[in-house]
Amino acid sequence: QVQLVESGGGLVQPGGSLRLSCAASGFTFSSYAMRWYRQAPGKERELVASITSAGGSTGYVDSVKGRFTISRDNAKNTVYLQMNSLKPEDTAVYYCNARRYSYDYWGQGTQVTVSS
Repeated sequence: QVQLVESGGGLVQPGGSLRLSCAASGFTFSSYAMRWYRQAPGKERELVASITSAGGSTGYVDSVKGRFTISRDNAKNTVYLQMNSLKPEDTAVYYCNARRYSYDYWGQGTQVTVSS
C-alpha cells in the first residue's frame, strides 16, 4: 500500500539546522511532484516547499526562501527538506505530500520544535 514516512524532526535551538526525510513506497515516486507542508498549533496547514517529479524545479513560501532547500532522490524514493537558520516560528508538524492528478498521498508528520 502507499506509504509516506517522515523522519528527522526534533528539538533544535534557534539558528540550528535539521534535515527532514520522507521515504515513499507503494507508488511510482518518480512520477509525482512532492511537497512539504507544515501546520503550527492553531494555524492552517501551509505549503512550505515543492519539487517537480524530476527535480528540475522547486518552489518555496517566502518565509523560508534562502533557508530551506527541498531535494529528492528518485533512486531512493525519498524527498528531503534541509532546514537551516531555524526560527521559533518554524515550529510545526511537517508533512510530506505526493500529488499527481487526482492521486494525493500524505505522511503522518514529524514534529519540529525550535526553542532555546
